[in-house]
Amino acid sequence: MKRQNVSDAVIRRLPRYYRYLDDLHIRGTVRISSSTLGEKMGITASQIRQDLSCFGEFGQQGYGYNVEELRTEIGHILGVDNQHSIIIVGVGNLGRALMQNFHFNDTGFLLEAAFDVNPALAGSKVGGTPILNMTELDRFVIAHRPDVAVLTVPQSAAQATANRLIDLGVRGFWNFTNVELSSGAPGVRFEDVHFADSLLTLSYRITER
Repeated sequence: MKRQNVSDAVIRRLPRYYRYLDDLHIRGTVRISSSTLGEKMGITASQIRQDLSCFGEFGQQGYGYNVEELRTEIGHILGVDNQHSIIIVGVGNLGRALMQNFHFNDTGFLLEAAFDVNPALAGSKVGGTPILNMTELDRFVIAHRPDVAVLTVPQSAAQATANRLIDLGVRGFWNFTNVELSSGAPGVRFEDVHFADSLLTLSYRITER
């Protein structure tokens, strides 16, 4: 499967394709055309075909796409079937909310543990996931080699926490700290989540001009 020169814009549309196709699959839809899928998603049929062509040949002329097959293929491209290992660092309100409500398994991640500096939380569980003290972080990461760390620590601790995990071999970060993290280490990837950006985008769209 070819993946050369795939733009960030295409990569960011893939989860949307997967989400829409998953919903169609649950509803029992067997096949769909690129034009119908585009109408549902608010993008053009040609854009869909162009995006998918980055990864191979999908669909049949005059038939469209088999929903289940395309959903499976995009899921494979996204690594949903890879069962990545993930940990959470910081079990405040946001960290706890993610542990309770976000279905990591549905996106191909296995949540193994969470860590916090509060000693009162050590030994407890949220949603079946154990919470460990930060003093155990190094030992755990060395032993379990998680692929990704979710960062929900205070801003003041964000970069130092990331650096510590990078030194331990973690290469992927889902970052909720509202700090733009960086690293010179090879292969390290940050996915920064800024809630205010999304809300301000909505503010722009609803503001009368």
